[in-house]
Amino acid sequence: MKYDCLIIGGGIVGLSTAYKLLEEKPNLKVVLLEKESQLAKHQTGNNSGVIHSGIYYKPGSLKAKNCIDGYNMLLDFAQKHDIKYELCGKVIVATLKEEIPLLNNVFQRGIENGLTKIKKISAAQIKEIEPHVSGIEGIQVPYTGIIDYKQMSIKLGELIQNLHGEIFLSQKVTGIIEKEGYSIVKTEDKEFETKLVINCAGLFSDKIAALTFPDVDVRIIPFRGEYYELKPEKRYLVKTLIYPVPDPNFPFLGVHFTKMINGGVEAGPNAVFAFKREGYNKTSFDANDFFGALAWPGFRKVAMKYWKTGMGEFYRSFSKNAFTKALQQLVPEIQKDDLVSANAGVRAQACDRTGGLIDDFMFLEKKQIINVLNAPSPAATSSLSIGKTVAQMAASRF
Repeated sequence: MKYDCLIIGGGIVGLSTAYKLLEEKPNLKVVLLEKESQLAKHQTGNNSGVIHSGIYYKPGSLKAKNCIDGYNMLLDFAQKHDIKYELCGKVIVATLKEEIPLLNNVFQRGIENGLTKIKKISAAQIKEIEPHVSGIEGIQVPYTGIIDYKQMSIKLGELIQNLHGEIFLSQKVTGIIEKEGYSIVKTEDKEFETKLVINCAGLFSDKIAALTFPDVDVRIIPFRGEYYELKPEKRYLVKTLIYPVPDPNFPFLGVHFTKMINGGVEAGPNAVFAFKREGYNKTSFDANDFFGALAWPGFRKVAMKYWKTGMGEFYRSFSKNAFTKALQQLVPEIQKDDLVSANAGVRAQACDRTGGLIDDFMFLEKKQIINVLNAPSPAATSSLSIGKTVAQMAASRF
Protein backbone atom coordinates (compact mmCIF):
# COMPACT_ATOMS: atom_id res chain seq x y z
CA MET A 1 0.00 0.00 0.00
CA LYS A 2 2.04 2.92 -1.34
CA TYR A 3 1.14 6.58 -0.88
CA ASP A 4 2.63 10.00 -1.43
CA CYS A 5 1.37 11.30 1.90
CA LEU A 6 0.01 9.58 5.00
CA ILE A 7 -1.78 11.59 7.70
CA ILE A 8 -2.11 10.23 11.24
CA GLY A 9 -5.22 11.41 13.09
CA GLY A 10 -8.86 11.74 12.10
CA GLY A 11 -9.71 14.82 14.14
CA ILE A 12 -10.59 18.11 12.49
CA VAL A 13 -6.94 19.18 12.02
CA GLY A 14 -5.93 15.92 10.31
CA LEU A 15 -9.05 15.98 8.14
CA SER A 16 -8.51 19.63 7.18
CA THR A 17 -4.90 18.88 6.29
CA ALA A 18 -5.87 15.98 4.03
CA TYR A 19 -8.62 18.05 2.39
CA LYS A 20 -6.40 21.09 1.76
CA LEU A 21 -3.54 18.91 0.46
CA LEU A 22 -5.84 17.22 -2.05
CA GLU A 23 -7.17 20.63 -3.12
CA GLU A 24 -3.62 21.88 -3.59
CA LYS A 25 -2.21 18.71 -5.21
CA PRO A 26 -5.13 16.63 -6.55
CA ASN A 27 -2.79 14.10 -8.19
CA LEU A 28 -1.17 13.04 -4.92
CA LYS A 29 -2.12 9.70 -3.42
CA VAL A 30 -3.19 10.58 0.13
CA VAL A 31 -4.33 8.33 2.99
CA LEU A 32 -5.54 9.23 6.49
CA LEU A 33 -5.34 6.78 9.41
CA GLU A 34 -7.56 7.03 12.50
CA LYS A 35 -7.14 4.66 15.44
CA GLU A 36 -10.82 4.83 16.45
CA SER A 37 -13.77 3.29 14.60
CA GLN A 38 -15.09 6.76 13.79
CA LEU A 39 -13.74 10.21 12.94
CA ALA A 40 -13.55 13.12 15.40
CA LYS A 41 -13.87 10.91 18.48
CA HIS A 42 -11.71 12.87 20.92
CA GLN A 43 -10.85 16.60 21.11
CA THR A 44 -12.99 17.47 18.08
CA GLY A 45 -16.00 15.41 19.12
CA ASN A 46 -15.95 16.69 22.71
CA ASN A 47 -15.52 20.32 21.69
CA SER A 48 -18.04 22.90 22.94
CA GLY A 49 -18.52 24.14 19.37
CA VAL A 50 -17.33 27.74 19.71
CA ILE A 51 -16.21 29.65 16.62
CA HIS A 52 -13.47 31.81 18.15
CA SER A 53 -12.82 35.37 16.96
CA GLY A 54 -9.06 35.52 17.65
CA ILE A 55 -9.35 38.26 20.30
CA TYR A 56 -7.09 36.61 22.91
CA TYR A 57 -4.02 35.68 20.89
CA LYS A 58 -0.70 37.48 20.67
CA PRO A 59 -0.63 39.56 17.45
CA GLY A 60 1.62 37.94 14.87
CA SER A 61 1.48 34.50 16.55
CA LEU A 62 0.50 31.35 14.67
CA LYS A 63 -2.64 31.21 16.80
CA ALA A 64 -3.69 34.75 15.85
CA LYS A 65 -2.98 34.33 12.14
CA ASN A 66 -4.50 30.87 11.78
CA CYS A 67 -7.53 31.68 13.93
CA ILE A 68 -8.48 34.77 11.94
CA ASP A 69 -7.76 33.16 8.55
CA GLY A 70 -9.42 29.93 9.70
CA TYR A 71 -12.48 31.81 10.96
CA ASN A 72 -13.21 33.19 7.51
CA MET A 73 -12.47 29.87 5.81
CA LEU A 74 -14.73 28.05 8.28
CA LEU A 75 -17.70 30.37 7.62
CA ASP A 76 -17.25 29.95 3.86
CA PHE A 77 -17.06 26.17 4.28
CA ALA A 78 -20.17 26.04 6.48
CA GLN A 79 -22.19 28.14 4.01
CA LYS A 80 -21.03 26.11 1.02
CA HIS A 81 -21.79 22.74 2.62
CA ASP A 82 -24.96 23.62 4.58
CA ILE A 83 -23.43 23.13 8.03
CA LYS A 84 -25.54 24.92 10.61
CA TYR A 85 -23.83 27.73 12.49
CA GLU A 86 -24.77 30.96 14.23
CA LEU A 87 -22.78 34.13 14.87
CA CYS A 88 -24.45 34.87 18.21
CA GLY A 89 -21.58 36.95 19.62
CA LYS A 90 -20.19 36.94 23.14
CA VAL A 91 -19.40 39.25 26.03
CA ILE A 92 -16.19 39.16 28.06
CA VAL A 93 -17.02 40.47 31.51
CA ALA A 94 -14.93 42.02 34.25
CA THR A 95 -16.55 41.50 37.65
CA LEU A 96 -13.77 43.11 39.75
CA LYS A 97 -11.91 46.44 39.39
CA GLU A 98 -8.52 44.69 39.29
CA GLU A 99 -9.63 42.83 36.13
CA ILE A 100 -10.14 46.04 34.12
CA PRO A 101 -6.44 46.43 33.06
CA LEU A 102 -6.51 42.79 31.87
CA LEU A 103 -9.78 43.46 30.03
CA ASN A 104 -8.15 46.46 28.34
CA ASN A 105 -5.23 44.26 27.27
CA VAL A 106 -7.63 41.76 25.69
CA PHE A 107 -9.41 44.60 23.88
CA GLN A 108 -6.11 45.98 22.56
CA ARG A 109 -5.09 42.54 21.28
CA GLY A 110 -8.39 42.25 19.46
CA ILE A 111 -7.89 45.61 17.75
CA GLU A 112 -4.31 44.65 16.77
CA ASN A 113 -5.66 41.40 15.33
CA GLY A 114 -8.03 43.35 13.07
CA LEU A 115 -11.28 42.87 15.00
CA THR A 116 -12.59 46.37 14.32
CA LYS A 117 -16.20 45.59 15.34
CA ILE A 118 -15.45 44.74 18.97
CA LYS A 119 -16.41 47.42 21.49
CA LYS A 120 -15.98 48.24 25.16
CA ILE A 121 -19.28 48.22 27.01
CA SER A 122 -20.47 49.52 30.38
CA ALA A 123 -22.33 47.63 33.09
CA ALA A 124 -25.62 48.96 31.71
CA GLN A 125 -24.72 47.88 28.17
CA ILE A 126 -23.81 44.41 29.43
CA LYS A 127 -27.33 44.18 30.89
CA GLU A 128 -28.84 45.13 27.51
CA ILE A 129 -27.12 42.14 25.87
CA GLU A 130 -27.21 39.72 28.82
CA PRO A 131 -29.83 40.86 31.37
CA HIS A 132 -28.81 38.33 34.02
CA VAL A 133 -25.05 39.00 33.96
CA SER A 134 -23.26 40.89 36.71
CA GLY A 135 -20.28 42.89 35.48
CA ILE A 136 -18.69 46.34 35.83
CA GLU A 137 -17.19 46.55 32.32
CA GLY A 138 -17.03 44.29 29.32
CA ILE A 139 -16.18 43.71 25.68
CA GLN A 140 -18.79 42.83 23.10
CA VAL A 141 -17.40 40.44 20.46
CA PRO A 142 -19.90 40.11 17.59
CA TYR A 143 -17.64 37.75 15.60
CA THR A 144 -17.98 34.78 17.97
CA GLY A 145 -20.27 31.95 16.91
CA ILE A 146 -21.27 28.33 17.46
CA ILE A 147 -21.16 25.26 15.19
CA ASP A 148 -21.06 21.45 15.33
CA TYR A 149 -17.44 20.49 14.62
CA LYS A 150 -18.27 16.80 14.46
CA GLN A 151 -20.70 17.42 11.59
CA MET A 152 -18.04 19.50 9.87
CA SER A 153 -15.52 16.66 10.31
CA ILE A 154 -17.89 14.12 8.75
CA LYS A 155 -18.31 16.45 5.76
CA LEU A 156 -14.53 16.81 5.46
CA GLY A 157 -14.24 13.01 5.43
CA GLU A 158 -16.75 12.81 2.56
CA LEU A 159 -14.90 15.50 0.59
CA ILE A 160 -11.54 13.77 1.06
CA GLN A 161 -12.96 10.57 -0.41
CA ASN A 162 -14.62 12.53 -3.24
CA LEU A 163 -11.14 13.87 -4.06
CA HIS A 164 -9.87 10.24 -4.20
CA GLY A 165 -8.19 10.35 -0.79
CA GLU A 166 -8.47 7.22 1.35
CA ILE A 167 -9.47 6.93 5.01
CA PHE A 168 -8.76 3.87 7.14
CA LEU A 169 -10.47 3.63 10.55
CA SER A 170 -9.40 1.39 13.46
CA GLN A 171 -5.74 1.78 12.45
CA LYS A 172 -3.61 2.59 15.48
CA VAL A 173 -0.05 3.49 14.46
CA THR A 174 2.53 1.41 16.31
CA GLY A 175 5.74 2.32 14.49
CA ILE A 176 7.41 4.40 11.78
CA ILE A 177 10.53 3.15 10.04
CA GLU A 178 12.41 5.76 8.00
CA LYS A 179 14.06 4.59 4.80
CA GLU A 180 15.89 6.49 2.05
CA GLY A 181 13.17 8.60 0.39
CA TYR A 182 10.18 6.97 2.10
CA SER A 183 8.84 5.67 5.42
CA ILE A 184 7.03 2.53 6.50
CA VAL A 185 4.12 3.25 8.84
CA LYS A 186 3.02 0.22 10.85
CA THR A 187 -0.36 -0.26 12.47
CA GLU A 188 -1.59 -3.26 14.47
CA ASP A 189 -2.49 -5.17 11.31
CA LYS A 190 -1.20 -3.26 8.25
CA GLU A 191 1.84 -1.57 6.76
CA PHE A 192 1.78 1.58 4.63
CA GLU A 193 4.63 2.94 2.52
CA THR A 194 4.64 6.72 2.13
CA LYS A 195 6.95 9.50 0.96
CA LEU A 196 5.69 11.87 3.66
CA VAL A 197 4.13 11.36 7.11
CA ILE A 198 2.03 14.12 8.71
CA ASN A 199 1.32 13.67 12.42
CA CYS A 200 -1.99 15.21 13.57
CA ALA A 201 -2.49 12.79 16.45
CA GLY A 202 -3.69 15.35 19.02
CA LEU A 203 -3.44 13.86 22.50
CA PHE A 204 -0.81 11.40 21.25
CA SER A 205 1.08 13.76 18.92
CA ASP A 206 4.20 13.68 21.13
CA LYS A 207 4.19 9.86 21.19
CA ILE A 208 3.96 9.73 17.38
CA ALA A 209 6.62 12.44 17.04
CA ALA A 210 8.96 10.45 19.30
CA LEU A 211 8.90 7.56 16.79
CA THR A 212 11.06 9.68 14.45
CA PHE A 213 12.35 12.42 16.82
CA PRO A 214 13.52 10.37 19.85
CA ASP A 215 14.81 13.49 21.61
CA VAL A 216 11.63 15.55 21.12
CA ASP A 217 11.68 18.06 23.97
CA VAL A 218 7.94 18.50 24.47
CA ARG A 219 5.31 16.33 26.16
CA ILE A 220 1.54 16.42 25.90
CA ILE A 221 -0.10 16.91 29.30
CA PRO A 222 -3.85 16.09 29.25
CA PHE A 223 -6.25 18.46 31.01
CA ARG A 224 -9.86 17.42 31.42
CA GLY A 225 -12.52 20.09 31.09
CA GLU A 226 -15.77 19.18 32.85
CA TYR A 227 -19.10 20.79 31.98
CA TYR A 228 -22.57 21.19 33.34
CA GLU A 229 -25.63 22.03 31.26
CA LEU A 230 -28.39 24.40 32.28
CA LYS A 231 -31.78 22.78 32.71
CA PRO A 232 -34.06 23.72 29.79
CA GLU A 233 -36.22 25.98 31.94
CA LYS A 234 -33.12 28.01 32.93
CA ARG A 235 -31.66 28.55 29.46
CA TYR A 236 -33.26 32.00 29.33
CA LEU A 237 -30.52 33.19 31.72
CA VAL A 238 -27.96 33.05 28.87
CA LYS A 239 -28.59 34.68 25.48
CA THR A 240 -25.16 34.40 23.81
CA LEU A 241 -21.73 33.39 25.18
CA ILE A 242 -20.49 34.82 28.48
CA TYR A 243 -16.78 34.69 29.40
CA PRO A 244 -14.75 35.99 32.35
CA VAL A 245 -11.52 37.94 31.90
CA PRO A 246 -8.84 35.24 31.38
CA ASP A 247 -5.88 34.81 33.69
CA PRO A 248 -2.87 35.77 31.51
CA ASN A 249 -0.63 33.31 33.38
CA PHE A 250 -2.80 30.29 32.68
CA PRO A 251 -3.62 28.94 29.17
CA PHE A 252 -7.32 28.40 29.89
CA LEU A 253 -10.22 30.83 29.67
CA GLY A 254 -11.98 30.10 32.97
CA VAL A 255 -15.51 28.77 33.49
CA HIS A 256 -17.99 30.40 31.13
CA PHE A 257 -21.41 29.97 29.55
CA THR A 258 -21.73 28.67 25.99
CA LYS A 259 -24.92 28.65 23.99
CA MET A 260 -24.79 25.52 21.81
CA ILE A 261 -25.96 24.93 18.26
CA ASN A 262 -28.48 22.30 19.48
CA GLY A 263 -30.19 24.89 21.71
CA GLY A 264 -28.64 23.92 25.03
CA VAL A 265 -26.37 26.00 27.26
CA GLU A 266 -23.10 24.60 28.65
CA ALA A 267 -21.43 25.92 31.80
CA GLY A 268 -17.73 25.30 32.30
CA PRO A 269 -15.15 23.98 31.85
CA ASN A 270 -12.75 23.66 34.72
CA ALA A 271 -9.23 22.42 33.85
CA VAL A 272 -7.96 19.44 35.86
CA PHE A 273 -4.93 17.28 35.17
CA ALA A 274 -6.30 14.07 33.64
CA PHE A 275 -4.78 10.77 34.81
CA LYS A 276 -5.34 9.37 31.32
CA ARG A 277 -4.87 11.04 27.93
CA GLU A 278 -8.37 10.07 26.88
CA GLY A 279 -9.76 10.13 30.41
CA TYR A 280 -13.23 11.64 30.27
CA ASN A 281 -14.31 10.51 33.75
CA LYS A 282 -12.96 11.38 37.19
CA THR A 283 -12.04 7.72 37.69
CA SER A 284 -10.20 7.33 34.35
CA PHE A 285 -6.62 6.20 34.92
CA ASP A 286 -3.77 4.92 32.78
CA ALA A 287 -0.47 4.11 34.50
CA ASN A 288 1.67 4.93 31.45
CA ASP A 289 -0.02 8.30 30.93
CA PHE A 290 0.00 9.22 34.63
CA PHE A 291 3.54 8.21 35.51
CA GLY A 292 4.81 9.41 32.14
CA ALA A 293 3.53 12.91 32.95
CA LEU A 294 4.98 12.82 36.48
CA ALA A 295 8.35 11.74 35.08
CA TRP A 296 8.52 14.77 32.78
CA PRO A 297 10.51 17.55 34.54
CA GLY A 298 8.48 20.24 32.77
CA PHE A 299 5.23 18.94 34.22
CA ARG A 300 6.68 18.81 37.73
CA LYS A 301 7.67 22.47 37.36
CA VAL A 302 4.16 23.35 36.13
CA ALA A 303 2.65 21.50 39.10
CA MET A 304 4.88 23.42 41.52
CA LYS A 305 4.08 26.76 39.87
CA TYR A 306 0.31 26.32 39.60
CA TRP A 307 -0.43 24.02 42.54
CA LYS A 308 -2.86 26.48 44.17
CA THR A 309 -4.77 26.99 40.92
CA GLY A 310 -4.70 23.25 40.29
CA MET A 311 -6.08 22.42 43.72
CA GLY A 312 -8.87 24.91 43.14
CA GLU A 313 -9.72 23.26 39.83
CA PHE A 314 -9.78 19.78 41.46
CA TYR A 315 -11.95 21.12 44.27
CA ARG A 316 -14.43 22.46 41.72
CA SER A 317 -14.32 19.10 39.98
CA PHE A 318 -15.63 17.31 43.09
CA SER A 319 -17.74 20.14 44.55
CA LYS A 320 -20.81 21.22 42.65
CA ASN A 321 -21.22 24.00 45.20
CA ALA A 322 -17.79 25.41 44.30
CA PHE A 323 -18.50 25.10 40.57
CA THR A 324 -21.83 26.92 41.06
CA LYS A 325 -20.11 29.66 43.05
CA ALA A 326 -17.65 30.28 40.18
CA LEU A 327 -20.54 30.54 37.72
CA GLN A 328 -22.43 32.91 40.04
CA GLN A 329 -19.66 35.48 39.64
CA LEU A 330 -20.98 35.97 36.09
CA VAL A 331 -24.68 35.06 36.53
CA PRO A 332 -25.67 35.46 40.21
CA GLU A 333 -29.12 33.88 39.68
CA ILE A 334 -27.64 30.48 38.81
CA GLN A 335 -28.39 27.89 41.49
CA LYS A 336 -26.88 24.47 42.07
CA ASP A 337 -30.15 22.74 41.10
CA ASP A 338 -30.14 24.54 37.71
CA LEU A 339 -27.13 22.48 36.62
CA VAL A 340 -26.98 18.90 35.32
CA SER A 341 -23.76 17.03 34.59
CA ALA A 342 -22.71 17.06 30.93
CA ASN A 343 -19.88 15.60 28.86
CA ALA A 344 -16.22 16.30 29.52
CA GLY A 345 -13.42 16.90 27.03
CA VAL A 346 -9.66 16.44 27.30
CA ARG A 347 -7.32 19.10 25.96
CA ALA A 348 -3.83 18.25 24.73
CA GLN A 349 -1.50 20.85 26.23
CA ALA A 350 2.15 20.76 25.19
CA CYS A 351 4.69 21.36 27.96
CA ASP A 352 8.43 21.84 27.44
CA ARG A 353 11.23 20.61 29.67
CA THR A 354 11.57 23.93 31.50
CA GLY A 355 7.93 23.96 32.61
CA GLY A 356 6.65 26.24 29.88
CA LEU A 357 3.08 25.57 28.76
CA ILE A 358 3.37 26.08 25.00
CA ASP A 359 0.85 28.76 24.10
CA ASP A 360 1.22 28.84 20.33
CA PHE A 361 0.66 26.22 17.66
CA MET A 362 3.87 24.24 17.16
CA PHE A 363 5.27 22.28 14.21
CA LEU A 364 8.32 20.01 14.10
CA GLU A 365 9.51 18.78 10.72
CA LYS A 366 12.19 17.20 8.62
CA LYS A 367 12.21 16.00 5.01
CA GLN A 368 9.90 12.98 5.39
CA ILE A 369 7.93 13.99 8.52
CA ILE A 370 5.75 16.93 9.59
CA ASN A 371 4.50 16.91 13.19
CA VAL A 372 1.65 19.15 14.35
CA LEU A 373 2.90 19.03 17.91
CA ASN A 374 0.70 21.56 19.68
CA ALA A 375 -2.76 22.51 18.42
CA PRO A 376 -4.98 23.40 21.40
CA SER A 377 -7.94 25.79 21.25
CA PRO A 378 -8.65 27.55 18.88
CA ALA A 379 -7.50 24.68 16.67
CA ALA A 380 -11.05 23.75 15.60
CA THR A 381 -11.81 27.32 14.47
CA SER A 382 -8.36 27.47 12.87
CA SER A 383 -8.47 23.98 11.38
CA LEU A 384 -8.83 24.85 7.70
CA SER A 385 -6.07 27.44 7.99
CA ILE A 386 -3.78 25.02 9.88
CA GLY A 387 -4.63 22.42 7.24
CA LYS A 388 -3.70 24.84 4.48
CA THR A 389 -0.44 25.79 6.25
CA VAL A 390 0.57 22.14 6.67
CA ALA A 391 -0.59 21.27 3.14
CA GLN A 392 1.68 23.99 1.74
CA MET A 393 4.59 22.65 3.81
CA ALA A 394 3.80 19.20 2.38
CA ALA A 395 3.24 20.35 -1.21
CA SER A 396 6.71 21.96 -1.31
CA ARG A 397 8.18 18.45 -0.99
CA PHE A 398 6.56 17.20 -4.19
